[in-house]
Amino acid sequence: MLLFAGKRLASLVLTMFVSSIVIFGSLYLVPGDPAVYLAGSDKVTPEQLDALRAEYNLDDPFLTRYVDWLGGVLHGNFGQSLQYKESVGHLLAGRIPTSGLLVAYAGVLILVVGLTMGLIGALNRGAIDRAVLVIISATIAMPVFVSAVLLLTVFSVELGWFPATGGGAGLLDRLWHLTLPAIALALSLSGAVARVARASFVDSVDRDHVAVARSRGIPERHVVRRHVVRNALGPVATMAGLVIAGLIVTTTIVETAFGLNGIGSLLQRSVAQQDFPVVQAISLVVVAAFLVCNTIVDLLYPIIDPRVASWRRPV
Repeated sequence: MLLFAGKRLASLVLTMFVSSIVIFGSLYLVPGDPAVYLAGSDKVTPEQLDALRAEYNLDDPFLTRYVDWLGGVLHGNFGQSLQYKESVGHLLAGRIPTSGLLVAYAGVLILVVGLTMGLIGALNRGAIDRAVLVIISATIAMPVFVSAVLLLTVFSVELGWFPATGGGAGLLDRLWHLTLPAIALALSLSGAVARVARASFVDSVDRDHVAVARSRGIPERHVVRRHVVRNALGPVATMAGLVIAGLIVTTTIVETAFGLNGIGSLLQRSVAQQDFPVVQAISLVVVAAFLVCNTIVDLLYPIIDPRVASWRRPV
């Protein structure tokens, strides 16, 4: 187990290292002079460009600049924002809680709705299963921005049940403000989880050991919990981990639509304003969160399904 975990953590560190090189080097892959992009305008004097090159050490070798930048990142220093004229770390610290709570809220909805729909469809073949498949297909086909607009129009503008914009103050008020954004995020992704869950549950229901358990008179709820759900959670956990990790990128659309002050909306504005230090920092945070989520799923998978544990050997 320790060797397995060590390999996964080593893979995480190596992938983060490679990703950091790509993210840092992206500024220098943009056609033209990086100093012009850092200035945010092409109407700058040569003296101003020289000052920017000196400030950001653009005349130094790439490896030297990368080592300096990485050293700062490891100490929590992501540089200075070109547009906001303040520390990038300070900008992120004020916005990560909103995005983190939104992702957690949407993740819970995705798991609950996806697993419930998949289980209902697998245990009720026929009309109910077909209805579940139709709902799953409809939710998967609906883009996130369409869900956001529909939810805003119906529940905020027409009915007035939920606030249209803002992140709220205090935990309960924040959850209230984040309900519609979380639903908008969860709709299509819960359908994807539900499809995988249904297929996994159907395969588990049709196994011989489930039929034997039922023939022995074991209550159906125990059969479902012990023999159907438990044996089918492996593929579902993998899919859920990928989906929840990808939520961080999808938040850009929802945060912009609902006026939330998170890292997704900050990323959208920073890309439009060519604020490269902020874009690089957010990209690194998103990659790190994605890799951490997938590593956690990899570590939990053998615990969920001991049959795939690579360190176990038959006696």
